[in-house]
Amino acid sequence: MKGLLGRKVGMTQVFTEDGALIPVTVVEVVPNVVLQKKTLENDGYDAVQLGIEDVKLQRATKPAIGHAKKAGSAPKKFVREIAGNELLGLEVGNEVKADLFAAGDIVDVQGTSKGKGFTGAIVRNNQRMGPASHGSGHHRGIGSLATIGRNNGIINKGRIMAGQEGGYTTTNRNLEVIKVDAENNYLLLKGNVPGPKKGYVIVKTTTKRVKQTTPKTLVNRGVGQGE
Repeated sequence: MKGLLGRKVGMTQVFTEDGALIPVTVVEVVPNVVLQKKTLENDGYDAVQLGIEDVKLQRATKPAIGHAKKAGSAPKKFVREIAGNELLGLEVGNEVKADLFAAGDIVDVQGTSKGKGFTGAIVRNNQRMGPASHGSGHHRGIGSLATIGRNNGIINKGRIMAGQEGGYTTTNRNLEVIKVDAENNYLLLKGNVPGPKKGYVIVKTTTKRVKQTTPKTLVNRGVGQGE
C-alpha cells in the first residue's frame, strides 16, 4: 500500500471534454518527509512513517526533535504511518510528493469527521419520533433502555443513546484521482472526503479490488485547470 498525508482545502468542480461535470475535493499535498522505516525483521511489520508541516522547536518535545533530526528535518505537526512495503524503497529523509499517485488511481481517504456536538437520539441514531399529538409525554425522548427483555439495572455497552456526534476517524472509500499536480502540490479527488476545511487527511491505495480506472480528460476550465 502506498499513501500520502495532506490537508483538505475544499470542494470545486471540473469538466471533462465531453461536457460532464465532476465534483472534486482539492487536497493540498506538500512534500511528505520520510521520518522512519519499519521492517518485518526489526519491528514485526512493514511501514513508512511520514510527516508534514514543521513545528517550531520551542513548541516541540525533545523526543520529537531528536526523532526528526535523524531524518535531517524539523519536527512535524502531522505524523502517520503508511503500512505495507510499497514505500520501503524510500530512505529516511526522502520526500514524497503528490505524483506518487496518478490520474485514474482509486484511493481511500481517511480523516476526522466534523464535530457535531451533543445531539439527541433522533439525529445521532436515526431513531423515530414519538407521537406528535397534544398530551404525548414522549416526542423526542430516548425510549426504553431495556436490553433483550432484562437489564438488571445496568445499561449494556453499545446501547444507542444521545451523546457526542462526529469528531471520529472515518474513511471514504473508492474515490477516483481526477488530477495530480505535483508542481502546485495538490490532488483533485472525485467526491467528498471526511473532515472540515484545512483538516488533515491520509490518502491511501484503496483496499477494494479495483485499483485503477481510465483517467478523465479535462478541459481548461475552472479551478486548477490552467486558467
